[in-house]
Amino acid sequence: MPGTVLLLAASPLGRGRLVDAASVLPVLAAVPPAVLSGSDTANVVELADPLEPQAVLTRLRAAAAAPGPLTVYVTGQLHLDRRQRLPHLALARTTASTMRYTALPWHWFRDELRLRPAGATTLILDLHADAETWQTLCAPRPAGPPPLDCGRDNAVYGRVAPPPSRRGVAAPAYMKAVATILRSGWRPPEEDLHQQALARIAPESAGTDLVLVQRGPVPGDPHAAVTAAVRSGRHADADALAARLEQAASLAHGPASEEALHWTEVRADLAMLAGDAARSCGAWMAVATARLAAGQAPDAPAVEAAVDRAHHQWGRVGDPVRARELGAALAELRGRVPGRREGALDHVHRQLRQLQTQG
Repeated sequence: MPGTVLLLAASPLGRGRLVDAASVLPVLAAVPPAVLSGSDTANVVELADPLEPQAVLTRLRAAAAAPGPLTVYVTGQLHLDRRQRLPHLALARTTASTMRYTALPWHWFRDELRLRPAGATTLILDLHADAETWQTLCAPRPAGPPPLDCGRDNAVYGRVAPPPSRRGVAAPAYMKAVATILRSGWRPPEEDLHQQALARIAPESAGTDLVLVQRGPVPGDPHAAVTAAVRSGRHADADALAARLEQAASLAHGPASEEALHWTEVRADLAMLAGDAARSCGAWMAVATARLAAGQAPDAPAVEAAVDRAHHQWGRVGDPVRARELGAALAELRGRVPGRREGALDHVHRQLRQLQTQG
């Protein structure tokens, strides 16, 4: 199941513009959708300087209802409405007097994302605030949800910058740094991505930005939550949660740790249960390769088991092109890990020769 990416860049068209939000969209659009999402494939929805808050709400609601992981990139500027003093994301037609009708209330993000499974949603934010909103965001607050509450189960990374010191329009430097990093074709773990982007803009921000980090609560019993999602047919949600746990374990213990590899193995099983043999095969090969790179012996039980399972899933891949691609990698891996079944490597070579005759 593909992931979903929502790219939202908005700022007023008139004198109230603080940041040229839409200037980041060409850079983000140059990033492959799968890298933007962190999933195998992704559907991307782009909103450039939208006019109506209801139109944005419709797209946000559709993205929130989509299965699989959701990543929301938001670039723009924040203001408080005059009546309730709540933060709003300014849109193209927003003015100070029309804030409540032409801007997007920030709590709509929380409201629309609240029913998504824990760990399946990430927001990456690059926001500028006017002077009044900046003071409100920086003021001491009692315990409770943050002023830019996006829901406790969602991960949030980014920054809020103060209004420009001189008259003029600021650039979305943080989001451009994120996009530049992702254009390499590799998506680091979200917290690493966030820290790398902050390091790139450090000379410009001079420590004045309000840094946003919310890692999201995973369920108290994550295995039970994954199992419940599978039993209800929500395979994409189960994989998104397992991916989140895999990333958290990788950050805490290292990508080759048993904690991280456990969740990679879970994801391989989840792909099998979802009927995606190719993804399952690839995941099991990744586990075996990581264990070998960490110094585990080719005849270690965990290494042999991973290669055996990759081999089994490879035999279930129906697409000849994908089977050939995976088979070449499996043959190389089988050369290092022959396993306990005699003739396993020969079997891979025979199947590959047969696949060469298929379309």
